[in-house]
Amino acid sequence: MRTPYIPHVVGEEAMAKVTGRRGWLSVSVVASIAWPEQDVWLEYDGSEYIVRGAMRPSAKKPAPCIHTPSARDDDEALARIYRFTSILGFFLGGYVDITGRTWGTFPIDYATLDEAVGGLIVQSGKFNWNCNHMPVIEDDQVRKALAFLREGRRLRRVHEPYSFLSFFKVIESQFDSKDRVDWVEQALGQLVEEDAVNRIQELRGHGIDVNRHLYDSGRSAVAHASIDKDIVDPDVPADRRRIAADLDIIGALANRYIRVDAGVPDQMELYRTRDRTKPWHALMTANAVATLKAGGRVADIEGVGNLAETTVSVRLWPEAPAAQFAQMNFLVEGSGEGTLLFMAHNKRETIVLRFRVDLKNGHIHSLLHDSGLRQGSESEQDVEDFHRFFHSVIGNRTVELTVEGAEPVDCDVIIPVNIIPQIPEEAVADALEQFRRRSAQAGRATLAVHPKPE
Repeated sequence: MRTPYIPHVVGEEAMAKVTGRRGWLSVSVVASIAWPEQDVWLEYDGSEYIVRGAMRPSAKKPAPCIHTPSARDDDEALARIYRFTSILGFFLGGYVDITGRTWGTFPIDYATLDEAVGGLIVQSGKFNWNCNHMPVIEDDQVRKALAFLREGRRLRRVHEPYSFLSFFKVIESQFDSKDRVDWVEQALGQLVEEDAVNRIQELRGHGIDVNRHLYDSGRSAVAHASIDKDIVDPDVPADRRRIAADLDIIGALANRYIRVDAGVPDQMELYRTRDRTKPWHALMTANAVATLKAGGRVADIEGVGNLAETTVSVRLWPEAPAAQFAQMNFLVEGSGEGTLLFMAHNKRETIVLRFRVDLKNGHIHSLLHDSGLRQGSESEQDVEDFHRFFHSVIGNRTVELTVEGAEPVDCDVIIPVNIIPQIPEEAVADALEQFRRRSAQAGRATLAVHPKPE
């Protein structure tokens, strides 16, 4: 399944990208995922979306909403945004569902009458929200499964019986009757969610066929109200408790189908499994890639290929790179077991950054302890740019590297140990003050050695 790079633009620049463009579908949404503080523009599967921030300054009581270009008010754009919300909610571990829609010449915002934003959870930090590498859904059956999952997750705290029915449809939409029964029987023994496992054991302890129970006392009982068969009576607390308990099982089965059988990863799984070095493989020789992925060393650095000596743009995602980091010389310094050690330096060679590219394990590491300024020749701008980079990375910002001919790659987020991170801008101010003090002392020392003639 394709999980491509997804460009993001955050804050005022997000809306600036659409200034003057006409024709927009705007939808209000309800969401259980953490919502961005600021506006986010992104491009997913060839279409643009603007996720309006929950704390954007342009609205007094902003409600979560999404905009997408649309020449007219039609079902094609609405269907596309439904598909987008399905995968966005699943990828970020919850749901996003549309509650209202409107079309206009320009994007139209929504507001809430509540003091709080409808109970919305807001992602802390301007640059912490992203859906990069979200899977592209190309199979129509998988699309349907995600749509039913979106319904089921949203309804879980609203209407448990209908939530059960939507989760059941995730599975029912993928199999004929016999194959569905066989799949459920096998999958019941593979669930790991504690609540689902406990409910299965409870039912089996009473001699109940769980597979049959889910259909008769769940799916059919919710969908029908036959006189002589099980129903879920809205006025009977025991019926509602039963369906609520069984929701743990059917919800877990629905999630398993999408994750395992359909092969759709969420953000957490992709974080564990994605090979961050893969975009650079095409820039290297096949022999070097094979050697390093097997845990070997590359003896001849020239044999690495086009990546051996090139230029790289280094930025704190999703901001534009500092001017000195936009086109840095990028050189391979050596090779370890399955790894390459890279050095990047600016044109004046006053800033040096180092990175370890681990092809064996699919990770890229920013080596802050081996990066620094070349003392004695650095400028005030060098000090500012380097210390902002250093302390932002210590503070969990994502470093992104871009080499011509490949999509950007991201470094692993650094988790500091035995370090109390400073606020980056405060650290920059301290570093600049120390630099100016040293420069002033050096200037006085020069005057003392070479006094001005009288």
